Amino acid sequence: MDTAEILKKVRQLEIKTKGLTNHIFAGEYHSAFKGRGMSFSEVRDYHFGDDVRAIDWNVTARFNSPYIKIFEEERELTVLLLVDVSESETFGTTRQTKRSLVTELCAVLAFSAIKNNDKVGVIFFSDGMEKYIPPKKGKSHILFIIRELLSFEPKKKGTNIAETLRFFNNATKKKSIVFLLSDFFSGNYQDALNIASKRHDVVGVQVYDRRDKELPDAGLIRMTDAETGTSQWVDSSDRKVREYYDRQFQQHAQYCRNAFLKSGAELISIRTDEDYVKALQTFFLNRV
Repeated sequence: MDTAEILKKVRQLEIKTKGLTNHIFAGEYHSAFKGRGMSFSEVRDYHFGDDVRAIDWNVTARFNSPYIKIFEEERELTVLLLVDVSESETFGTTRQTKRSLVTELCAVLAFSAIKNNDKVGVIFFSDGMEKYIPPKKGKSHILFIIRELLSFEPKKKGTNIAETLRFFNNATKKKSIVFLLSDFFSGNYQDALNIASKRHDVVGVQVYDRRDKELPDAGLIRMTDAETGTSQWVDSSDRKVREYYDRQFQQHAQYCRNAFLKSGAELISIRTDEDYVKALQTFFLNRV
């Protein structure tokens, strides 16, 4: 896309995803991700029914009248979007590619975050870390992130989630909310995920296409691995071949579920032709 097309697409995404945030996700996001704790805000007169444990005895003694302490949630959080930009993300056979779905999801999450005054940053990754955008607040920062999501061209084609998590673990010491968006076609990342989940609130968002899972009955077809470039002819009319293809995906999906479960992190799975609004809503509400 040229600059004009990118700006037009940014505006379209802003209108769509900001609208979803304002009308659907703002409250759910706030409830799902708590602040860092409660901090003292002020004192006020005691009213009948207030919790007596909140009485500020020093102020009460000074003014000879009961006062209570008011606390408020320390709301500001840091959100990091770890975005898979490997070649397999360009695959899509229905309404959109995996990468376009990831872009929309990132926009929704980013607008939800800034509406709650949180900072948002991004790590683009393939075989390793491709680009790091430090966390900041503000609409202009989010629009910059969306432009990068739409236009970024990775240097490598593969996927290495373990290496990306190791970079993140070393670079980010402050506890953050981490959304890891990928199809997770990567090598073993269990150890790195365990470390990240102990320090941070990690949520995996697995995006996949129906053809990642189901091979169509279309006769002899040439299949090419987008990340390695290797090709082979496959007889998709053979039922055993289709069953094997499905079984391979199920094993991959099971590894993902087990990895996140063992680490204490959470995982959402969204297909490119499914309604991601419902999937995100369900996730947010289940965390409350």
